Amino acid sequence: MIKGLLTICLALCSLLLQAQKLGSFSPGEIWPDNNGVHINAHGGGILLHDGKYYWFGEHKVAGNEGNVAKVGVHCYSSTDLYNWKDEGIALKVSDDPKSDIARGCILERPKVVYNAKTKKFVMWFHLELLGKGYAAARSGVAVADNINGPYTFLKSYRPNALKQPYYPSGTPDAEKQLNCNNPANKFDGFFCRDLPGGQMARDMTVFVDDNGKAYHVFASEENFTLDVAELDDSYTGHTGKFSRVYVGFQTEAPALFKRNGRYYMIGSGCTGWAPNAARWFTADSIFGPWKYHGNPCMGENAHITFGGQSTHVLPVPGKKDAFIFMADKWKPSNAIDGRYLWLPIRFKNDNLEISWLNSWSIDEEWK
Repeated sequence: MIKGLLTICLALCSLLLQAQKLGSFSPGEIWPDNNGVHINAHGGGILLHDGKYYWFGEHKVAGNEGNVAKVGVHCYSSTDLYNWKDEGIALKVSDDPKSDIARGCILERPKVVYNAKTKKFVMWFHLELLGKGYAAARSGVAVADNINGPYTFLKSYRPNALKQPYYPSGTPDAEKQLNCNNPANKFDGFFCRDLPGGQMARDMTVFVDDNGKAYHVFASEENFTLDVAELDDSYTGHTGKFSRVYVGFQTEAPALFKRNGRYYMIGSGCTGWAPNAARWFTADSIFGPWKYHGNPCMGENAHITFGGQSTHVLPVPGKKDAFIFMADKWKPSNAIDGRYLWLPIRFKNDNLEISWLNSWSIDEEWK
């Protein structure tokens, strides 16, 4: 009797959650989807297509093993950014242990872009091979005809093998002197070590510029630099043109956006699963040179990015200077319980600031 009543109560609670429409963001709180289940799309990004938003992220499972890929990349859709419909698993991991994306591999920070020329949806992600820890440092790519999948895995590799970096106008001469024969120059040593097989590629994002050119931005050289690498016309490979950003300082979790013709990038330091201070950069050209500006976060817990780490910056269409900073609050002991910190980016001239809000909405923030 009691068990039956409990089942009915749980069912009613689920229906109430499904019926309740959200009209604001509550950073760090449980965020139910249309089924009343906490959204499972960690380290993700969002693509706006045909008037609808699609959120792709890592599907986590319960327990401390949830940080490896047991399921794949989850997809959700929304028309208002508050209420999300579960679209299922867009990219499934493989049951073949010889596959690059075998179940139990590490598959992180998936980002999806649309190629208007090929009419394909292209997904990039950071990939670590099964049982190899973080040694592989590869990029993986998959494609689909439909935005919510299923995505077909194409390949994984380290980008730009045997390619030298591009130096944009204004790059200091000292940064152009790659010296593979100087053991004291350890940062260049990482680059030279990996030159034959391609550069390491860990935390990453993908950015499509106004002219349709796409760029893959990733932590490289043991995370001691970020590479801004041009993708080919299909968005499924690299052209060999890339620049190095903030060499000698460990940076990960890049999130790139453009405002008034200027490029902005937000990232973080490298402290494992523990949060640290965010950092931001600007450039007048996609390849740089990029200028470091410090921590964009303000107020209490700004030094740890309010407990989160950047993953994506979302432009809000129809609103002037409206960008949402998306971050993850990781829970390595129970990965499925990871929370999402979405906060508005505020501008003072060309400078940006991010402050904590317990609750907020797009229309209130950008009237």
